[in-house]
Amino acid sequence: MMRSHAIRHADRATIVIVATSLLLWWLSTYHAASMPAWAPWDFSFSWFYATAFPLLWYGRGLRNLPANRRPARWRSAAFLLGTAIIYAVLQTRLEYLAQHMFFLNRLQHVVMHHLGPFLIALAWPWETILAGAPDVIRRCADARPICRILGLSRQPFIAAFLFVGLIALWLIPDVHFRAMIDPDLYLFMNWTMVGDGLLFWSLVLDPRDRAEAGISFGMRALLAIAIMFPQILIGAIIALATRDLYTFYAWCGRIYPSIGPLDDQNFGGLIVWIPPAMMSAVALILVLNALRLNEERRSADQPTMPAPWTGR
Repeated sequence: MMRSHAIRHADRATIVIVATSLLLWWLSTYHAASMPAWAPWDFSFSWFYATAFPLLWYGRGLRNLPANRRPARWRSAAFLLGTAIIYAVLQTRLEYLAQHMFFLNRLQHVVMHHLGPFLIALAWPWETILAGAPDVIRRCADARPICRILGLSRQPFIAAFLFVGLIALWLIPDVHFRAMIDPDLYLFMNWTMVGDGLLFWSLVLDPRDRAEAGISFGMRALLAIAIMFPQILIGAIIALATRDLYTFYAWCGRIYPSIGPLDDQNFGGLIVWIPPAMMSAVALILVLNALRLNEERRSADQPTMPAPWTGR
């Protein structure tokens, strides 16, 4: 009886989510000028569902898990904040601004690829989400192809290469121009940013020990630092450039004409340069703290050995 009630409740929640998505699509398509700044500028069903359903499953998971396995409140807060800021930069008026100023586009990508996924990974919400997800989602998560892909993405060299490589790829001027004028490629670019950010930071900020995570804390710390220097180099190249590299923004029209092409580009380069480097330092501190906590748990789990007999 309780299971059937839960299924009916989930069905109602799914209907509400789908109905809300249709309403937002209709409003943003036919009444865009009347929409407030916090509403979707260019509504995306994929981003809306990727936000709404994990939030639904997370809430259900909190109810389904026993009290001793529920995440701490600060972890839940980190998950909600990380999810909210990713949604905000992709489904509010900020997205329109990011399509007309390079430095705002870089700010958007820092949130999508760094800050948002960083907070979600720090929350470590995966067990809670799966505890509230439908059976089909849990089966997909346990499917062998999915496990193999996730295992491959957790190889340190591959993880670091993808993390820095995708940033560099979408900042190649010709590739960036094409992505900004092609809606499908633009959506794909944003999905790669969020997806790769979640995979990488979930590897670095994994709170489990080496036996469960498959990677040592030392390697996690090394990854956090290793990605910093290529990003500094990329940011410096953009910030110190003396010519306009990203002509798309002149072509489409900058939303703030008082900020010229080079200033816009220099600000964007600084955003690529400084905030990601600071986040690497924060990640290093968190990895060292996770190592300390695991060592304390291991010490607490070890039985106390009796003092050796001295014969006295």
